[in-house]
Amino acid sequence: MTEAQMTNASPNETPSQADDEAKQKRKKMLKIFALLVLVIGILYALWTFFFGNKVETDNAYVGAETAEITSMVSGQVEKVLVSDTQQVKKGDVLAIIDNRDAKIAVAQAEAELTKAKRQYTQSSANSSSLSSQILVSADDINSAKAQVAQAEVGYQQAQQEFARRQQLSASGAISKEEFTKSQSALNNAKASVDVAKAFLAQAESKRKAAQSNLDANEALIKGTSQTSTPDVLVAQAKLDQALLDLERTEIKAPLDGVIARRNIQVGQRVALGASLMKIVPLSELYVDANFKESQLQNVKVGQKATLTSDLYGKKVEYHGTVIGFSGGTGSAFALIPAQNATGNWIKVVQRLPVRIKLDPKELAEHPLRVGLSMTAEVDTSSAK
Repeated sequence: MTEAQMTNASPNETPSQADDEAKQKRKKMLKIFALLVLVIGILYALWTFFFGNKVETDNAYVGAETAEITSMVSGQVEKVLVSDTQQVKKGDVLAIIDNRDAKIAVAQAEAELTKAKRQYTQSSANSSSLSSQILVSADDINSAKAQVAQAEVGYQQAQQEFARRQQLSASGAISKEEFTKSQSALNNAKASVDVAKAFLAQAESKRKAAQSNLDANEALIKGTSQTSTPDVLVAQAKLDQALLDLERTEIKAPLDGVIARRNIQVGQRVALGASLMKIVPLSELYVDANFKESQLQNVKVGQKATLTSDLYGKKVEYHGTVIGFSGGTGSAFALIPAQNATGNWIKVVQRLPVRIKLDPKELAEHPLRVGLSMTAEVDTSSAK
């Protein structure tokens, strides 16, 4: 024992008793330390089991694929039936544009369609008329051929008579006047043949012209009906377009939601494609949670997420599913991206938006609005 121990020891204690007490204290301290290490290990294991598979961020915001309502026709706004913050259902009329011009366009298209149908009927009737002309021309040709044959017979007889009169005139058996009459009769018979042939050629020309007109007319209507001919189809398409433009003068909601950013007034003239308002589909909201890049190692599509909103507090929980990751960080898509080409560079932890789809039933019970702040926690042990 040292002198200090000898001094502090009571007169009745021996050196061996003091050593035993010191050993007991050391063992007790070791047991306490071991117990403390065990408790810390158990707490760490519990934390890892219950909380180690979860990543959380309060940098999350509600978003939605809003519907842009635009005008499909130009005209003056006659009525506006909705206002900002108003809830609408799919098919509800939002605004009405003056439809008088559209009605006139429909009337014109209907008239053009009726005209096209009548032209088809007329073309069909022309085909029948041309067919009849061809039949008549065939009869005229046969008649002209008969006339040619008759004229040729008369011409042959006149030739024979002239030959006899010519012999008799040479012998002086007939007078010169009688010979002259025979020659005139021959010339008349020749002229009759020429006239008959001209009539035959004319009849054949008429038949060819009628046949050509019939072929041209048949080319327009062959294989078609009154409803399938090209002119009728074009007129029908114009009528359909006019009716569609008339229908579009009533601007209707394409989906359920809430009206936002309405910027039209009664009497305002809107152009084709002009933006009129937006509809926010409150039943199809999502959350873009901006996690740090160091948190995303185990985050995958399909994992479950639990979210709370600053609007309702932690007493209301939303459940969702990770459906995708952004193509780049927020700074990468900034209007002026950060430039780190200089030597004065400090690394900043980047955040990547992770999209989480919310449960529609929970949204119906506790509606949210676009832009609200959320706290998102993703369970990385789910859906691996």
